[in-house]
Amino acid sequence: MTFDALAHADVAALAASLAERPGADDVPRPGEPVPRRAAVALVLRVRHRVLELLFVKRAEYAGDPWSGHVAFPGGRREPEDATLWDTAVRETREETALDLARDGMLLGRLDELHPRSQALPAIVVTPFVAVAPPDVQLALSPELSQAFWVPLEQLRRDAHVTSIVRPRGVEMRVPSVLHDGHVIWGMTYRILEDFLGRL
Repeated sequence: MTFDALAHADVAALAASLAERPGADDVPRPGEPVPRRAAVALVLRVRHRVLELLFVKRAEYAGDPWSGHVAFPGGRREPEDATLWDTAVRETREETALDLARDGMLLGRLDELHPRSQALPAIVVTPFVAVAPPDVQLALSPELSQAFWVPLEQLRRDAHVTSIVRPRGVEMRVPSVLHDGHVIWGMTYRILEDFLGRL
């Protein structure tokens, strides 16, 4: 499937930048422990010539360390996932009904990262960047309370500030992006910073 999005200057530049990056290494070296792995999808679309990025908001669940956070679709790798891209595709489909394997186009991946807080599970996260059709329809799973598209130009202009958040009842001051009442912070903020730095 082809997308008019590929003609967008930012998408073309991003595709070229990501094409230089090797694929995620799914196989640990001999003697290394096998890390827990997860993948997320940064889903782009071009709507009315405006490039937008998809965010989701996690539903509130007791015991979930990412409960209520603004995030990208994604989750932990399961045994049936042949690759981490398969993980991103499956999780995005389960959470939003968007099938990136059928209706999307993979542009590449960003740098892997892991949570900095020792209170969070030890896991390695691989972010993938993909393009979806402009008229994509989403249907949210109970894991999510909201999904919204944000123009990239707006993300570039939005204030990058220090916010006070209270995960698990502990007050923290963290770097963040404020958008329309949402606080984008933590791992999602770090992924977003990497992504915006490549445009």
